[in-house]
Amino acid sequence: MRAQRGPVPWAAVTRGALAAGPLLLAALLAGRASLGVVAAIAAMLAGINDRPGSRRTSVRRIGVPALAGAVGLLVGSYAGAHLGAFALTLVLTGLGLVGGGISAIGPVASGTGTQLLVTSAVGAGMPLPDPVWQTVPAFLAGAGWLLALRLLLPTPVSRTGDPRPGRGRGPYRPDSRFAPRPDKRSDPRPDPRPEPRPGPRPDVRLDFRFDGERAAVAEVYDAVAALLDAAGTEHAGARRAALTAALDHAQDALAGPRLRRHPSSAAERRLHAQYAAALPLGEAATALAWAERTVPKRAAEGPRRLAAAVRGNSLAGPLPAPARTDPALRALDAALLHAAEVFDRGRAPDLHTRRRSVAALVRTVLGAGGREYALRAGLCFGAAVATAQALHHGHWYGAHQHWYWLPATAVFLVKPDLGPLVSRVLCRAAGTVLGALLFAGFAAVLPRPEGLVVLVAVCGALVPVAARHFAAQTTVVTVLVLALVMVGGEPQASAGRIGETLLACAIVLIVGHLPVPGQRGGGVRARIDAADAAAHAYLVHVLGESDDRAARWTLRREAYRTLAEARAAIARAAAELPALARHSAGADEVAAVLERLVDTTTACAVHLDDTGRLTPRHTERLAALRDELATRRGRVGRSRTLA
Repeated sequence: MRAQRGPVPWAAVTRGALAAGPLLLAALLAGRASLGVVAAIAAMLAGINDRPGSRRTSVRRIGVPALAGAVGLLVGSYAGAHLGAFALTLVLTGLGLVGGGISAIGPVASGTGTQLLVTSAVGAGMPLPDPVWQTVPAFLAGAGWLLALRLLLPTPVSRTGDPRPGRGRGPYRPDSRFAPRPDKRSDPRPDPRPEPRPGPRPDVRLDFRFDGERAAVAEVYDAVAALLDAAGTEHAGARRAALTAALDHAQDALAGPRLRRHPSSAAERRLHAQYAAALPLGEAATALAWAERTVPKRAAEGPRRLAAAVRGNSLAGPLPAPARTDPALRALDAALLHAAEVFDRGRAPDLHTRRRSVAALVRTVLGAGGREYALRAGLCFGAAVATAQALHHGHWYGAHQHWYWLPATAVFLVKPDLGPLVSRVLCRAAGTVLGALLFAGFAAVLPRPEGLVVLVAVCGALVPVAARHFAAQTTVVTVLVLALVMVGGEPQASAGRIGETLLACAIVLIVGHLPVPGQRGGGVRARIDAADAAAHAYLVHVLGESDDRAARWTLRREAYRTLAEARAAIARAAAELPALARHSAGADEVAAVLERLVDTTTACAVHLDDTGRLTPRHTERLAALRDELATRRGRVGRSRTLA
């Protein structure tokens, strides 16, 4: 129920103001208000998916759901025009099963399933005067317009240099505090770090092509520094989780869709190399945190300087040399040296990620988690469509004949990745009531249609800010949609929308807590199983003493990423009412053991690199974690056994 915090995303606010409102105005000036409404709805849905990140990832995050939305609009329009109430309910229920099943794949797939169902409800329940072959291109044009704004407009703070001292102004000046000082007791060799080389001072100019990627890679180095600072303290676990999140974000930012298989520009190749150079640093930092002892403060200064170099697009300069007194510190020192070389002459190594095959995606959709998600979404969507059809044919709606609001509301409420069920229902109800009351007041005083166009533009600008809380987002979207449908010719219907929203809340609450065939908590179990398999593959590779570092880093990334996804699913399930939360009881304990296992595996890898053998502490910890994991597996969800 708490709102997220952070700076105002002014770039997204600007895009929102330039999306739905101007599209609607252009359509009104051209005398095609209905097409303008469709394009503005598409821009609004794209704005909801316009999240922070790189431009490359925005293509997938906005574009793929928009394509699914066009398919949903096409299917819904034809089904609504040619099928009776019973057949239409069956078709849309089947579509709900499909949309729910694919939503189990991941965040982008979840947005895809949402838009598929919402637009199918809009197409069937909000008949438009224009033919389908015009409304579908108008929908794609609206989403494409916001995507074009995302790709072409510069971010206000994106620069290749930074005017602050020491940031983005060429190589760092020597710092006597961090001058290379070989430790003759542990390593008599002089420190091999290169001396800073004179270089051109980059101009402070707009360069927004890779602003999201550059910020994501810099956050990885900052997260490594934070983990080194927290080593030996109670905050180490949280900092390690933050490092995993930063690596996931950077990996996604750099691995987005591209026309060529490999990076095509020098700037992009450099960013790929800088990301890859952070992986051994993260490995060494994790091993130091696992050792549960503090690290000298100077050890964290190197990653911080590398983060500043990434943000400033400059050379690394001289870096502090940590003491080389144990394997983990020696690994950190070697990783810093490697990073310094990469920053000077970086190339584009592999991102250490593997594409999920089609077979793996199908297994996810048809697995326990996908089946449970599909059944829940299909039942809620189908029940909402059936109820809306009964009200529509019984003429309960009065003057307004569009029945899309009830099933569309159910779609947003049934999505488990948006938060716990009860909190979603409460936020949706409160946001709809407030939004409908606000719009009723605006509709009474604003001139038409120009006042409504301005209201649409203002709401479009507020969507990125309101996304911090589901109730606030619902309020803004309610005002925006009611303004759009009134421009399209529908009478003011705030009271009806409140009633339909409350009815959708009741449907989702009832269906969401009904017993379903099979084992409950399938989504959490599927995530735990994936994390277990990834941790096992990583452990087998490390204990096999393979020299393939790239494969090891790929397996380590997969292990930590799947663990983070499992943790997120467990946290959402634990916040549900007891009737639902009890089915995933004990999963958090299994995830905690798996996290300790992966951390121990990382510490083993670093130690094996240095000495070629494990200490009794490593082997004893691995054996204890193996036994604890075997014991806890059977306790998840009321003594049921994991697959």
